[in-house]
Amino acid sequence: NIQRKHQLSSLPTMFARVACLGQATLRASASASDCLLFSEQRSVLAASFACTASARSWYSTATNTAGSGGHRINKVYPSAAEAVADIPASSTLLVGGFGLCGIPESLIQALNERDEVRDLTVVSNNAGVDDFGLGLLLQKRQIRRMVSSYVGENRLFEKQYMSGELEVELVPQGTLAERCRAGGAGIPAFYTATGVGTILAGGEFPVKVDSGGEPLLFSEKREVREFNGRQYVMEHAIRGDYSLVKAYKADTRGNLVFRGTARNFNPPMATASRITIAEVEHIVEPGQLAPDEIHLPGIFVHRVVLAESLQKRIEKRTVRSPATEDAEQQQQQPPPPPQSSTASSSTPTSTSSSSATSSATSSATSMSSRERIARRAALEFEDGMYCNLGIGIPTLASNFIPEGIRIELQSENGLLGMGPYPLAEEVDADFINAGKETVTTIPGSSLFHSADSFAMIRGGHVHLTLLGGLQVSQFGDLANWIIPKKMVKGPGGAIDLTASGSRVVVTMDHTAKDGSHKILSQCTLPLTSIGCVDRLITDLAVFDVDPKKGLELIEVAPGLTVDDIKAATGCPFTVSKNLCEMRFA
Repeated sequence: NIQRKHQLSSLPTMFARVACLGQATLRASASASDCLLFSEQRSVLAASFACTASARSWYSTATNTAGSGGHRINKVYPSAAEAVADIPASSTLLVGGFGLCGIPESLIQALNERDEVRDLTVVSNNAGVDDFGLGLLLQKRQIRRMVSSYVGENRLFEKQYMSGELEVELVPQGTLAERCRAGGAGIPAFYTATGVGTILAGGEFPVKVDSGGEPLLFSEKREVREFNGRQYVMEHAIRGDYSLVKAYKADTRGNLVFRGTARNFNPPMATASRITIAEVEHIVEPGQLAPDEIHLPGIFVHRVVLAESLQKRIEKRTVRSPATEDAEQQQQQPPPPPQSSTASSSTPTSTSSSSATSSATSSATSMSSRERIARRAALEFEDGMYCNLGIGIPTLASNFIPEGIRIELQSENGLLGMGPYPLAEEVDADFINAGKETVTTIPGSSLFHSADSFAMIRGGHVHLTLLGGLQVSQFGDLANWIIPKKMVKGPGGAIDLTASGSRVVVTMDHTAKDGSHKILSQCTLPLTSIGCVDRLITDLAVFDVDPKKGLELIEVAPGLTVDDIKAATGCPFTVSKNLCEMRFA
């Protein structure tokens, strides 16, 4: 070791002599004991090394050999392969990203090339797609267990689970983010209302099934406690062996800057492992990042590697046509999905009551059921609301926001103030919504990571949640995320959103395609949340929901009667004394 008793004045001469031996000899001469440099000596050494390129290289090598975990000044690794070279089989990995946005492509690829690394437990919001991202590790059967919130469109993920090849622990999206954040903050467990009354909290979700789909292993049952008259479940923090994350920019000391909605799960996961490896698009020297632009301090990051692959695939490339741009800029609200680009966004006016009724009836009967539901749902928006819209019909409803109403759309992957779909030339893989569609921002938008996003939701700061359903019960229970043995999409953020205590409006077809009831005395599918629904909008009717009194019919679609609604509904309901024809934006 270089001891304090050594004369600093001799160091420049020593290193000047060493420098002339050549870089290979220098590295061979640099024993581990030579690398423990005192902080007050480093500025002197750096000045001395500046005389030759080889000396600067030696300094970088010396300060990089202090161990695989922390205590490195320069945390940059030469390749993704070297950065993941010591990850053993049976490790627990925390992997950032949302869909394909913000995933560490190069690190995943490098790990995929190490055939001996198997039996992994991977904690990630989802598992990419069949042939990209974590889907590559699934292809080679390197993953034993996935801890995720969403299966999504990854058919291989779903197939391996339902055939018994893969263990899957499904976790509500906000709970997953918070479990990682807690793990990084040294908090062993916490209580949340998310999941109360569900099979996930009750220990009834089959983590592993046999080849016939019969359960072999169930999820852990959660402890339940009551606070202020409400039930909460206890969730344990998540800690990993390694975190693989993606950032836009880093300095050599590991300070990270993220870009767009590619931030998502990356920051909370970066804090929650023994060793965090960050893949980045740009590496700069210390000082080139202003302190207040750093999103994640380098204390959480142990290795940095420059991205070798930047495919940045987009799952749902969604664009708007230039013809609609002017109107969208005036409203600064999300435009319609491409299939509905011609729909009006303003409320029609008329000169007489009778002509209005006739026009509305004619218009309603010509609408598709999707448009009918979406136009009615748009009337739920109130000026100044912060709203979260689910995939499908709820998102379509934003096309019909009445004139004079302005809302802020919150997307749980880390965007508040969601703008319109981009023009074709504006598409950016780092900006997507929770449905994996490409989007833009608007003046006043803000970006944040997933744990902060669900703090907004869980804390009741989002005024309205509009989402779809598979079944709704007489007293407002909702089921919308799984059909046992047939379809496992995962809860995503739905359980968090419906347990927040904010207003919940559900949109869905009144009956299933085979004519069977979807509105029932009790849901037959696993629940998303108990007694969470405040209003139910279908293609046939609108109900208000009281968790004690049940359903009350308040609107009927044009041309239908109360008897028609009774025939299509699988449970009793009352009829409002102010019953009226369904209204549309």
